[in-house]
Amino acid sequence: MARMTAAEAAVRVLEREGVDVCFGVPGAAINPFYAAMQRRGTLRHVLARHVEGASHMAEGYTRAKAGNIGVCVGTSGPAGTDMITGLYSAIADSIPILCITGQAPRARLHKEDFQAINVPDIARPVTKWALTVLEPAQVPYVFQQAFHLMRSGRPGPVLIDLPIDVQMAEIEFDEEAYQPLPVYKPAASRVQVEKALAMLAAAERPLLVSGGGVINADASDTLVEFAELLGIPVIPTLMGWGTIPDDHPLMAGMVGLQTAHRYGNATMLASDFVLGIGNRWANRHTGSVEVYTRGRKFVHVDIEPTQIGRVFMPDLGIVSDAGAALDLFIEVAREWKAAGKLKDLSGWVADCQGRKRSLHRRSDFDQVPIKPQRVYQEMNSAFGEDVTYVTTIGLSQIAGAQFLHVYKPRHWINCGQAGPLGWTLPAALGVRVADPKRKIVALSGDYDFQFMIEELAVGAQHKLPYIHVLVNNAYLGLIRQAQRAFQMDFQVQLSFENINAPEIGVYGVDHVAVAEGLGCKAIRVTQPDRIQDAFAQANRWMEEFQVPVVVEVVLERVTNIAMGTDIDNVTEFEETIDLPVDQPETVLV
Repeated sequence: MARMTAAEAAVRVLEREGVDVCFGVPGAAINPFYAAMQRRGTLRHVLARHVEGASHMAEGYTRAKAGNIGVCVGTSGPAGTDMITGLYSAIADSIPILCITGQAPRARLHKEDFQAINVPDIARPVTKWALTVLEPAQVPYVFQQAFHLMRSGRPGPVLIDLPIDVQMAEIEFDEEAYQPLPVYKPAASRVQVEKALAMLAAAERPLLVSGGGVINADASDTLVEFAELLGIPVIPTLMGWGTIPDDHPLMAGMVGLQTAHRYGNATMLASDFVLGIGNRWANRHTGSVEVYTRGRKFVHVDIEPTQIGRVFMPDLGIVSDAGAALDLFIEVAREWKAAGKLKDLSGWVADCQGRKRSLHRRSDFDQVPIKPQRVYQEMNSAFGEDVTYVTTIGLSQIAGAQFLHVYKPRHWINCGQAGPLGWTLPAALGVRVADPKRKIVALSGDYDFQFMIEELAVGAQHKLPYIHVLVNNAYLGLIRQAQRAFQMDFQVQLSFENINAPEIGVYGVDHVAVAEGLGCKAIRVTQPDRIQDAFAQANRWMEEFQVPVVVEVVLERVTNIAMGTDIDNVTEFEETIDLPVDQPETVLV
């Protein structure tokens, strides 16, 4: 048996569990853990400028690649409270990240010591497990259980709080005898799958709804195989976007109140049966349950038992990992197809493809200031099919989902439920750390960008290049649009005349100067016909300097983006395009 500090044992467990990088900010109460990291020399460390930023970097790292678990490290007190937003974002989207905090010595936990706060109690509602380790010998096994919990069932985050004296205490730990715990994932039964397929076979206009659980299970190829086997159209959720390529004949569009396609909503309203796999019926997807469910039967497959019936009661619920369920669905469907028990759905597919060819929104505006729709058109042209988009919330995200295209899983990296401003920039850095070669384009409105703008310095320091498209209207655009219902435009203006940059007029913050001051490159675009040149310049700078490059596009101040109260009541504020249904080629959004 080897004798070592509990902190070193923790580092060795991280190694054995496949961790090779941590994001964080050191401090007095976590210094023994950092000392162990330095001695071992096995874990790369990315120094953030804010601990919340580090937690979002860990999220981006996890979301980028199947099997990744991002690790965020901070000291006692405010470091732990700063992590809460990252933990919330992670648990909301079923993303496993491990947050490690330092803590005051055990003897001073109840004496109001400097920066001593009960972080696990604060974190418990937004984690699968949160605890302060009080016995040094438990440290390696607490970490072992943390990885087991993060990977088992519905994935999610864990927080481990380590008092400084626990970290420094010596323990016996045999690293060679350590084994990660087996992962538990429920699997559908044949009876369940046969019942679901019988309901599907009885339907005339069935749909698959593919959620983020399909991506978590690394089962996107299996989902496409199942859809092709049945010839059934697929509706990806926002978190499941990329599980089927946008240009696949069975991709029927996204559904919802905001991040949706006109043809996707129309197809959902025309359907009579929905098989949801790995999705959670989020309210931005469904709108009112009454409208969404009317005239339709539902089967819901989810890894988490308490998700079944949470939003509405399906006709059949199946608790299963998405990948395990899809494997069995394919097995049974092949048998049924060979026996002639499955319908020919080609007529229904043709109807869906007709809507996809026909129902669009205009994006070729040439006004100055630039309309946002034009930006997404130019992004589609410039970045192609292999790009990974990273974004969070706001009109930029909503319009991006309406106009951009995604062709692969984990190529739309978006915090779906929590939607914290500031998430995009650090998450994009986490994606870059996870994949040094991937083409990464982040998308932010000006307020999202300003929330954690300091993390640009992390990209400069650690040579983490990516392109950040910043659409600037000097407004809290989504909140301004929501305020229309209250007949106000109150406290949402970000505009002012910057005394140091009169050339930008009322657009306030000089993002180019700030980005350059943080060690990055930036370019400002005010003409729509200059957007492509700016993207080309950004690519050249990114290759030359290996730092993030910001492309700021100055937008018209006010644009209302299509959204509504129900999937049958979406207001189109801008011009729509209705093409002939019988147009020979499928037209993307």
